[in-house]
Amino acid sequence: MIETRNLHRSYRIGKKSIEVLHGIDLQITKGEKVFLCGPSGAGKTTLLYTLAGLERPEQGSVHIGGVDLYGMGRKEQAKFRNKSIGYIFQNYHLLPELTAVENVSVPGAIAGENRTAEALLALERVGLKDRADHLPAELSGGEQQRVAIARAIVNEPSVLFADEPTGNLDSNTGNEIMGILLELANEQHVTLVVVTHDRSLADVGDRTLIIKDGSVIQDDSRAAIQSIS
Repeated sequence: MIETRNLHRSYRIGKKSIEVLHGIDLQITKGEKVFLCGPSGAGKTTLLYTLAGLERPEQGSVHIGGVDLYGMGRKEQAKFRNKSIGYIFQNYHLLPELTAVENVSVPGAIAGENRTAEALLALERVGLKDRADHLPAELSGGEQQRVAIARAIVNEPSVLFADEPTGNLDSNTGNEIMGILLELANEQHVTLVVVTHDRSLADVGDRTLIIKDGSVIQDDSRAAIQSIS
């Protein structure tokens, strides 16, 4: 489902160039639940952004379902992302002036479609149908993240990316959110890629990729994960 070849990404700070991704080669199969772990500054979020089409690599390629993500024009890429990719941010990124159902309907509106019915169904799937007419300010952090998940799945994407989806939540709410993500991934056979600092969460996935100094190490062993930190 996801394949990368020789991914490189760097940033300039003044006159200094800092390479964040160092030639990453990666394969993730359809329906796989993969967690990206590693220390702060290791390149986890940069890799996630690059996989999702949000940040163009300086070198290398990303293929999703056989489609070259950076080999198409911006308009074509935007359409592909809207249809095939769902993205969940740590800080929710809900539009404050829109109700929950209106926020979930945004991907459909971008595609020129009225998907209110689908938005209500997505809210029902995350247990928030009764809060459909509430504004984000009227919702708890956990509820806002559920709305964000509903928005990410409303177009039934083939890949779902989540960047620290439990980072702003208490442990109980965070576990509930992760449970919802895993349940949705299993029900819809969606490929799930999650960045998390909580390595206990990584144990529920199919595979853990530990990122250190811009490189990826594939390892399913909890002991091996702890030894790298």
